[in-house]
Amino acid sequence: MRQIVLDTETTGLETSQDHRIIEIGCVEVINRKLTGRHYHQYINPQRAVDAGAYEVHGIGDEFLADKPLFSQIVDEFMAFVEGAELVIHNAPFDVGFINHELAKLKPNSSPIESGCKITDTLVMARQKHPGQRNSLDALCKRYFVDNSQRDLHGALLDAEILADVYLAMTGGQVSLMMGDSQSEQGSEGGSSSIRRLPSDRQRLPVTALSPQELEAHNAYLDELEKGGAGCLWRSGQ
Repeated sequence: MRQIVLDTETTGLETSQDHRIIEIGCVEVINRKLTGRHYHQYINPQRAVDAGAYEVHGIGDEFLADKPLFSQIVDEFMAFVEGAELVIHNAPFDVGFINHELAKLKPNSSPIESGCKITDTLVMARQKHPGQRNSLDALCKRYFVDNSQRDLHGALLDAEILADVYLAMTGGQVSLMMGDSQSEQGSEGGSSSIRRLPSDRQRLPVTALSPQELEAHNAYLDELEKGGAGCLWRSGQ
C-alpha cells in the first residue's frame, strides 16, 4: 500500500481570489513505513503573498521570485503522487488548491482525486476525538509526536509530522516483539512457533513509577476518557 502524506503552503486562503500554491511537501509511506523518499518544491505563484499567509509560513515574495512556475513542476509532482493514497490534514483545502492549479493549466483537466484516493486526517480525528481540538499541533500533543521544530508552517515539515501523527492515530506499531520477516511470514499463513521461557529464568527487576510519571500516566488516561468510550485501564475501578 503506497501512501503519500501531503501538505501545501499558499499565498492566501481562497482559490476564488486566485490564490496560488507556493510550496508542496510530500513524504512516501509504504506498508505503514516511511521510506525516506519525498518530494519538495517551492513555486513562484506569479502574485503577491497575503500578509496573513506570510505570518503563518514566513515565505515571502522575494524568496519566491526565482522559483519555478507550477507549469514547470507539475509533471514531476503528478508522477510522484500517481496512483497513491493521499493523506492530507483538512484535505479540501489542499486538494482545492491543487485542482485550481491544474485547471489554470488546462481548464478541462481531471481533478487529482480522479487518480488518487484522498484520506482526510482532520475528518478521522474528529470522528475519533469528537468535541476536542484536532489541529495538527493538538494531535501532536495528544499522540506524543515531537513538533518542537515547527516554529512556522512548512509544507515538507508538516507532511513529515502528519505522517507520524497518522501512523499513531491509525494503530502505530504494526508488529510487537517480532522481526519484519517473522511478522510477514505469520501474516501469510506460514508456521510460527511459541518459544516458552525456562521456569528458572532470572526475574526481571520491577521499577515503581515516580510521582511525576504516575501523574503523566493519569493525565494520558484522562485524555483517553474524553472521547466518551471509557478507558479499559480504569474499568476495574
